[in-house]
Amino acid sequence: MRAAASAAPVFFGWRVVWAAFAIAMLAWGVGFYSPSEFLHVLHESRGWSVSPISSAITCHFLFSAGIVARLPMLHRRFGLAATTRAGGLAAGLGVLAWAMATQSWQLFPAALLSGAGWALTSGAAINSMVAPWFERRRPAALSIAFNGASIGGVLFAPLWALLIVYLGFPIAALCIGAIMVVTLWWLAGAYLSATPQALGLFPDGDAVGSASLAAKAVLIPSARLPAGSMIWRERRFATLSVAFSLGMFAQIGLIAHLFSLLAPALGEGGAGLAISLTTASAILGRSLLGALLPTGSDRRIAAALNFSVQIVGSVALLAAAGTSVPLLLVGCILFGLGIGNLVTLPPLIAQAEFAPGDVGRVVASVVAVNQAVFAFAPVTLGLLRDNAGWGGTPIALAALVQLVALVIVLTGRRRRTKKSSDGINGPLVEVLSAAKGGC
Repeated sequence: MRAAASAAPVFFGWRVVWAAFAIAMLAWGVGFYSPSEFLHVLHESRGWSVSPISSAITCHFLFSAGIVARLPMLHRRFGLAATTRAGGLAAGLGVLAWAMATQSWQLFPAALLSGAGWALTSGAAINSMVAPWFERRRPAALSIAFNGASIGGVLFAPLWALLIVYLGFPIAALCIGAIMVVTLWWLAGAYLSATPQALGLFPDGDAVGSASLAAKAVLIPSARLPAGSMIWRERRFATLSVAFSLGMFAQIGLIAHLFSLLAPALGEGGAGLAISLTTASAILGRSLLGALLPTGSDRRIAAALNFSVQIVGSVALLAAAGTSVPLLLVGCILFGLGIGNLVTLPPLIAQAEFAPGDVGRVVASVVAVNQAVFAFAPVTLGLLRDNAGWGGTPIALAALVQLVALVIVLTGRRRRTKKSSDGINGPLVEVLSAAKGGC
């Protein structure tokens, strides 16, 4: 097996990336985008009020956040492949439980299942799949993998609607749940069981000694966090987590209301197309980040630019006042360009700022906090919209929150010194000096 893998024309890590792409497509399609479909179907077909259904959706994300925080421990104890298989099984059973519920209280145990499935297959899990295989090329690899999330949003909304109309909610859930279970079971066994070390491979597909010392040194961060330390005391973690939690809160909240804000000017069909345009822009934005982010660059600057683009998009939506179609479309495109990068950037910043042994812990904690915060975004913006008497309230609040996130992410930048620039040149000098001495 080792010889076959080493002789393969394509680095096995890229196969892992495409497996992660497929897993992300299913995970986001079932665990992230589907709950809004569930709310509509259950409200219309069973006459349940919106309140218990939306509360169950919040439970779905909050329970998921608790599991994500422990994901590194689960991966160490049970392995990445087994954990991912368990996630696929939980997600499949979870959507079936949502569809089979006969009373609204039954949605809450269903949410525990679906939330567990989402936790074990979403952001932090995707990073754990890709990270061991890439160092220098991790931005591009993560961008490809996370683009599966956007594709999941494009595919699953119409797929759910079509299956529910023709098959009914329970049969539709059974079909999609079965696809989730079978596909993730196979992908995990075929691509997630191996490690670069087990196959005799090196990150990025490098041969022994071929990687540039300078290129590798660029990503050498500070010393490891002390065991058992309070991670929130770390300024780097606190600013990273708070900034992206606020960004996700603004993003999820605005997306939840975007259709209804666009429909008066564009009509329901046009609003649907505009949402698709927003999702397509997310794919483009993530792909551009993966292709253009320089090795060794300050990734917090990239995050600030990403927030800036979304702020400009929000301002364009606000300036359109619900009537200017060109401004609405420009706003959708600009806001959409930053959507995917709010998922991709935290693992990349963590890679640059924390020791390799701490990255998984940091990413899982950031994702957990993000989910706990954005779970309340739709209802918060909805209450403000109802009570403010102004339809632009969600947009204005999203822009303001993103501005605060921009400031916070920049405050976490490392101080520059004569010997060190963002913690990069110091380690670079040390590695190059060691190399020179060794020669």
